[in-house]
Formats: sequence, structure tokens, C-alpha cells
Amino acid sequence: METTIQTADARILVLGIGNILWADEGFGVRAVEEFHRRYALPDGVTLLDGGTQGLYLVQFVREADRLLVFDAIDYGLEPGTVKIVRDDEVPKFTGAKKMSLHQTGFQEVLSAADLLGSYPRHLALVGCQPLDLEDWGGPLTPPVRAALEPALKAALSILAEWGIVASPRPEGDEGPGLLSHDIDSVNFERRAGE
Repeated sequence: METTIQTADARILVLGIGNILWADEGFGVRAVEEFHRRYALPDGVTLLDGGTQGLYLVQFVREADRLLVFDAIDYGLEPGTVKIVRDDEVPKFTGAKKMSLHQTGFQEVLSAADLLGSYPRHLALVGCQPLDLEDWGGPLTPPVRAALEPALKAALSILAEWGIVASPRPEGDEGPGLLSHDIDSVNFERRAGE
């Protein structure tokens, strides 16, 4: 029987993974960036742009009691569809179809954390069905960009289940940027359109 994690003691990681240089493959990074822009999180919750770091993420995953991941996942659904997968099902989807190097790497991250004896007790994957993964340097496609809103709502709901309330940032206070100004979504997409 699993013991319940006390929210005050739980270490929670909200992680976005993907490659912003390949259009919709950047969904996870753009989702965590947008989440950070809109919401402040309490102590004990870490927000991280994992990009394509692969096995370098093992230590972060090992330190988390609960892990919420944003990622582009080929579920075989309509582009822009957001699907939530939880706990034991998560590794199956992070390696179901290799769309990029980071996915296999993330499945390996979960396996390595498990082998090292520090695996998150709860996992949630907020995945979005991509449309285009081959537009090098391109922004998110319209259906995947539109999926950011339902993905953020899903993440808020999952965090609430875990006893975490994300506070909306005041109007005009977007906090410090999660990504450097050259690769944040606004500047990146402006340059992609030039």
C-alpha cells in the first residue's frame, strides 16, 4: 500500500522537454515557458526547461516526488490534441514512436532514475499531438499553438490534485524569463517570420 505524500514535504518538478528548432517538437518547452509567464509556484515546486538534455535530467527527476512533463507526443490523434497520461503509462508514451533524440533520452532518464532507486512516486504527462516536426527553425503550428491553453489548464488541474495552487501573476508582471531573450517564443517566432 502506497503512503500518501504530504504536500508540504513533496518535491514537485514541472518539466518541459523538446527541441524548439523543429516546429511542434518544441511544444513541451513552449508550454513550460508559457506556464512560467502566467503563474507563480510555491516553494517546493521547480519549473524547468529540459530542452533536449536527455540523461542530464536524471538528477532532477531523481529529486522529484511528483513529476509533471509537457511534451510533443505522437498519439496518432488529430494534430493539436492534448492527452494526459499518468504514472506507469508515461514511459510507454515517451518512447512509443521515436520522433526525436530527446524522447528516447527521456525514456532512458526514467529508467535510469528507477535503476538508481529514486523514481517519482507520481508522474503525469501532458502531451500534444504534433502536426509538423520537420520545419527547421519554424514556430509551433496553429493547432499546436492553440493546444497550449488546454495543456496549461490540464497542468493546473494536476497540480491542484497534488495540493499545489499556482497563483496567476499580476497583469504586466510576467516574472523573470524562463528562456534567454533570443530564444523565448516571442523573439524566436518574430525572427522565424523574417
